[in-house]
Amino acid sequence: MDFAYDARTEELRTKLLAFMDEHVYPAEAVADEQRNRLASPWDEPPVVGELKAEAKRQGLWNLFLPDRRYGAGLTNLQYAPLAEITGRSPQLAPTALNCAAPDTGNMELLAEFADEAQRKEWLEPLLAGEIRSAFAMTEPEVASSDATNITTRIERDGDAYVVTGRKWYISGAMNPDCGIFIVMGKTDPDGADLRRQQSMILVPRDTPGVTVKRAMRVYGYEDHYHGGHAEVVFDRVRVPAANLVGEEGGGFAIAQARLGPGRIHHCMRLIGMAERAIELMCRRAVAREAFGKPLAAQGVVHNWIADARVSVEQLRLLVLKTAWLMDTVGNRGAHTEIQAIKIATPRAVVDIIDRAVQLHGAGGVSQDFPLAELWAAARTLRLADGPDEVHQRSLARRELKRHR
Repeated sequence: MDFAYDARTEELRTKLLAFMDEHVYPAEAVADEQRNRLASPWDEPPVVGELKAEAKRQGLWNLFLPDRRYGAGLTNLQYAPLAEITGRSPQLAPTALNCAAPDTGNMELLAEFADEAQRKEWLEPLLAGEIRSAFAMTEPEVASSDATNITTRIERDGDAYVVTGRKWYISGAMNPDCGIFIVMGKTDPDGADLRRQQSMILVPRDTPGVTVKRAMRVYGYEDHYHGGHAEVVFDRVRVPAANLVGEEGGGFAIAQARLGPGRIHHCMRLIGMAERAIELMCRRAVAREAFGKPLAAQGVVHNWIADARVSVEQLRLLVLKTAWLMDTVGNRGAHTEIQAIKIATPRAVVDIIDRAVQLHGAGGVSQDFPLAELWAAARTLRLADGPDEVHQRSLARRELKRHR
């Protein structure tokens, strides 16, 4: 593996870093101020639309898609350092570049598994940023860390499917521009193969029987910029049979394929969040005094900063190795590394942000700095896309298998 970024990556990094300095960071306070004056907290602040237009103009749009028909055609290794940069402002930057979850995973899913009619109706407007989307898998009444537990039913009825179930923490569902749900449910709940019971189906948000009941908070945050996280009820929702994605029984495999790239995107953005926290920690340390000397002169602060730098450098190398393996041997060949980064990165970044909060004192938990919200986002990623313990279990089994 070559540790140097190639020419195209360097070109895009230079453009993206300038875009962050000139447009994204100045827009953070503006977006918060504008949101306070919106009719609905879920409406998009005008400055976000301005960021999107500028990103399109500069060619910083849909960078995450490796298929040149739909996106920038970047490899995982090329996109990884760009995702890291967007993680420095996780509420604004990914959205501005049309590279925000859950739309990224949904677009990847549609590009790979949808038929031409489905791509025309849903993928194209998502690529253009005209609509948003949601991925409906997690349920409140079962342990969703095991996706085979889901109880939502997708039943064939003539030329249609009927969807019945209750989902929650459905990211993006509160956004008024959310036009489509990709719903995972069971078409064959009594099938012998637990991983062939599930299917995926497209459910337009305005379909009768779809009810977005409430916004779910994450450590008290409603996460407006990602369109919130909602509880959604599907009450005998009837959609055409043509809305099935792939084949009956293919839902589990599709979900796994969707989550692989998503995990590496999350981890690279987490590294960007850690870099932002280290920068804020250093600025605070040199600007504040306590007990007669700058915080930067305190030995414990030295330890925090040094440990944070070591962790970030280790994590970045592991994530880049994982991206390289995904490009060269495929997601299956990189399975161990994907699980390793998913375990290691959120844990370490939560610790780094926590130290930055500590250094800021009361300011660290306030709305005047991004640290509290960064901490909540990083801590949540120890659950999203599979909790730590699921990945540890799988990784340990693979290691043990080699010695049996």
